[in-house]
Amino acid sequence: MRHGKAGLKLGRSSSHRKAMFRNMVTSLFKYDRITTTDVKAKELKRWADDLITLAKRGDLHAQRQALATITEKEVAYKLFSEAADRYGDVHGGYAMIAKIGNRPGDAAPMSIVELIRKEKSTPFQVRSRKAANKAHIKKKTDKSQDAVAEDQATSTISTPSENT
Repeated sequence: MRHGKAGLKLGRSSSHRKAMFRNMVTSLFKYDRITTTDVKAKELKRWADDLITLAKRGDLHAQRQALATITEKEVAYKLFSEAADRYGDVHGGYAMIAKIGNRPGDAAPMSIVELIRKEKSTPFQVRSRKAANKAHIKKKTDKSQDAVAEDQATSTISTPSENT
């Protein structure tokens, strides 16, 4: 049985696998988006989420743990400086995987791994129908109130012929 054995082997030795994911997670934090195979993307998401959780904690021990994984100091410093602002109220799920089809050479299924942003809504965000209708009705009433205010403003302006 395979109890308590997290992570994927991917047909590589442990040192090769660790080096590959360290390089991939460093590139992900450096560029905010990378393209890779589906299986590697799923494992990379797990590595990235763990490192962002460390960055949100932000203490010295967390910094040293992250620097043991991330290969470039500048990338680690960038992660720790932005983590609290970017992921402050988010509890997990910091990376998003989008499937993009198969690679032309060997037909391997490919994905894009992208870090989410707090400011930007993700394409997977779904609003309820009731909330969408309320927003639509509010937008309509705001437009109609603006039109009434414009009509009133134009009617109060007198023309030269009316003054005589």
